[in-house]
Amino acid sequence: MNYPRFFAINRSYRDLETMNMDIETEKKISSWLKEPFDSETRTAVEALKKISPKELEDSFCTDLSFGTGGLRGLMGIGTNRLNKYTIRKTSQGLANYLKKQFPGQGISVVIGFDNRKMSNEFATEAANAFVQNGIDVFICKELRPTPFVSFACRYCKANAAVMITASHNPKEYNGYKVYWQDGAQVVAPHDRGILNEINLLKDFSVLKSSHPGTLHVLQEKTDEAYIDAIRPLQNYPKENKAHGKDLKIAYTSLHGTGITLAPQALADWGFSTLLTVTEQVIVDGDFPTVKFPNPEYPETLQMGIDLLLSSQSDLLLATDPDADRLGVAVLHKGNFVILNGNEIASICTAYLCEKRTLKNRAVVTSIVSTDLIGSICKAHGVACFEVLTGFKYIGEKIRLWETDSPRKFSFLFGAEESYGYLYGTHARDKDAIVSCCLIAEIALGYKKQGKTLVDFLYEIYAKYGVFRETTLSVDFTPGAAGTTAIEAFMKKLRASLPSAFQGLAVTEIQDYLKEKETKLPKSNVLLFKLEKGYKIVIRPSGTEPKLKIYLSLHSEPGTSVEDSIKKTDEALEILGTRIKREIHSL
Repeated sequence: MNYPRFFAINRSYRDLETMNMDIETEKKISSWLKEPFDSETRTAVEALKKISPKELEDSFCTDLSFGTGGLRGLMGIGTNRLNKYTIRKTSQGLANYLKKQFPGQGISVVIGFDNRKMSNEFATEAANAFVQNGIDVFICKELRPTPFVSFACRYCKANAAVMITASHNPKEYNGYKVYWQDGAQVVAPHDRGILNEINLLKDFSVLKSSHPGTLHVLQEKTDEAYIDAIRPLQNYPKENKAHGKDLKIAYTSLHGTGITLAPQALADWGFSTLLTVTEQVIVDGDFPTVKFPNPEYPETLQMGIDLLLSSQSDLLLATDPDADRLGVAVLHKGNFVILNGNEIASICTAYLCEKRTLKNRAVVTSIVSTDLIGSICKAHGVACFEVLTGFKYIGEKIRLWETDSPRKFSFLFGAEESYGYLYGTHARDKDAIVSCCLIAEIALGYKKQGKTLVDFLYEIYAKYGVFRETTLSVDFTPGAAGTTAIEAFMKKLRASLPSAFQGLAVTEIQDYLKEKETKLPKSNVLLFKLEKGYKIVIRPSGTEPKLKIYLSLHSEPGTSVEDSIKKTDEALEILGTRIKREIHSL
């Protein structure tokens, strides 16, 4: 198991690697060697028994379950993998839940898919299951971004939507994201209700209705409707049209869905000078030019940065495979500067708080995102709400506010540190397409002043203080063993909560498993506030086999913003190194 050295690994953790296969797992494997599983699947199970018994065990030891991003996992045979049978069973469970929630009504579902291997096939499998259950389906003709599917759910007035994607995960993964009729990812009680219906199913058959549903293919007019919906979000439409061509943009879709809408949306806002990373706008589920298709990683942006520098473009925009996350790099003083997710979120928040006037404006962010967002909002009289990690909780806030009577808040902007942002309410999930347009508009405004987005960020720091953050990701082996090990670590940490980290006293602890303390739904998250402005958050990832550790520090600017940034980053690096040793002793 690939554990980092700074984790204290005891005998019980290692034993997870050699545990014997239980009877239930053996039963599952045996059942997949019979009908209704096809001969190809049965042959694959037999082959895996001979080639890799350990992989076979992990493929069947549990069932995939809903996490932060819905259903997500490795592709392959077995109940713990994404395949046509688990897709079929999940779709049947969702169909059963929809019928209970909307009895006697005509039900419809929107389905979209990204560029990953099997995404198209999984979308077709899901569509077939819904149609056979008497449910109408609106399916995308080609791959489309995740935020487009959220939008289409609302546009088609569907009861739910499904997006086949694993977002920024490695190529071996895929997923099944479920949206409710408001266009947001399902939250309680619907997530639990759907999961319960799936668990009630004893086999992988699809129930056929005497009145099958109708399959509709979404046409170009839905693309046009999306472009129309985000057009009014411009703050300076005349300036964008007149001068947008003067902003030189390098763009990469990292082999994914962004290429289907991002260039069109940018051009509609007036940003027509767009250079693309030729090799990376080719749709390819193997992601041949990057190790990981995640714009959070600087190495993933390298080809885009090369284009940025060689073309002397003003900025690089990089959307992840399903175009719900956005990475940004800026040409600043002749060199490139990569903005991280917190910096992008802060830039957008500061701009919108100043430019976008709405009654009772509100911004929503996550508990692991920068505290700078809250400071900016407070200065502008804008309400700021923190929610658990997962954009579904931001979508939930929008829905609750829209149903309030009288209406208490109007959604202005939502952001997570993991490069996800939403501007507007046309969709209810993070949207890299509209975020591209917003960033371009901000960059144009500052270019007209002879400045860059980096200059704007420094202005923000000069006004509110320097807020810096870093994230440590601890990788675990995919599958049940890794999940169990992560849970064991969190349990051990709670059993002996530290009073200090490397001489920095803990001033406050928030345990998000204690719902009454945090006033948020229970979540496996621990937050430590330390003296001198430090903060540490520890949580398991909801989409990957990782433990994530977030470190942040707020300090007032010194002689210069640049010096303050340097000192703060150095302090965080030192803390991060020491935290690794600290965790080893827990």
